[in-house]
Amino acid sequence: MKSLKDIKFSTSPILLAAWPGMGNVGLIAMDYLRRKLHAQTLAEIDMSPYFIPDSIIVKDGIAQLPEIPSSIFHYSENPDIIIFESNAQVSGKDGIAIIKTILDTAIQFHVTQIYTAAAMAQPMSYLSNSDVLVACSSAENLEKIRHTGIVPMPDGYIAGLNGLLLGVAAGRGLDAACLLATMPSYAANIPYPKASLEIVKLFSTLLTIEVDLDEMRTSAEEMNQQLSAIEERIKQLFPAEKEQDQEMPDIEDEKVPHYIMEKIEKLFQKVKLDRSLAPELKRELDKWNMYALYENRFLDLFEEDKEK
Repeated sequence: MKSLKDIKFSTSPILLAAWPGMGNVGLIAMDYLRRKLHAQTLAEIDMSPYFIPDSIIVKDGIAQLPEIPSSIFHYSENPDIIIFESNAQVSGKDGIAIIKTILDTAIQFHVTQIYTAAAMAQPMSYLSNSDVLVACSSAENLEKIRHTGIVPMPDGYIAGLNGLLLGVAAGRGLDAACLLATMPSYAANIPYPKASLEIVKLFSTLLTIEVDLDEMRTSAEEMNQQLSAIEERIKQLFPAEKEQDQEMPDIEDEKVPHYIMEKIEKLFQKVKLDRSLAPELKRELDKWNMYALYENRFLDLFEEDKEK
């Protein structure tokens, strides 16, 4: 790890960490806090040993290697906070090695609590509130933060390093917790700042800090408008779709958008494996007038082929 500054905190800091995930909920929240707290760069993990490219990028006939992902620690004083952000999930032994580096840093600076953040996909509309649940490294740690009224996560699992860090931290006697904000499962591949907003609000309470939320509220409202247009469009066209698709189950009106967008999501997954199904996906997107929203993601499917 490359240390860029020698900092001595006046108190034991809190460490926040996030990686990409569904809706980029955790990463959006952490990045927002970093910017609003004017956090400065503290150190950086050299990701080159963990990143082995299996393809090259070609632009205008010129080949180049993909950029190495970044994993950077930032810090803020008064309040004393360390914020770790990475733009890449790393699995296996390399992922464990990165987590151990983060925990070594936590021990070095006498961190008392570690928080990660992620999303919990639910069969819900964008109109529903984003609730924040928590998973902790120990029962004792859970009791420490339940005073905020936060609800423990039900039985299940947390994918990726946002969750794995908790298990490794427990083995080293460090308190860690993951905050999970609920979001529509059909929007898993779209940035969902509404859930990130709720996580930032909770961090403001847990860390007793004041954060200007106007920018994030604006982002959430802009995304809500897009999802509103999509859901309304689907509801208007749903009767016609039901007449044409005899296999469609009897679904309650408020669950229609979820059903259709889940259907589109499944098609995206199928096209990843078989590009010949792309016309079917394109027809589905055109039917619901949603191609503009998904255009970049649709075209990226074929960019992946070019890079192989």
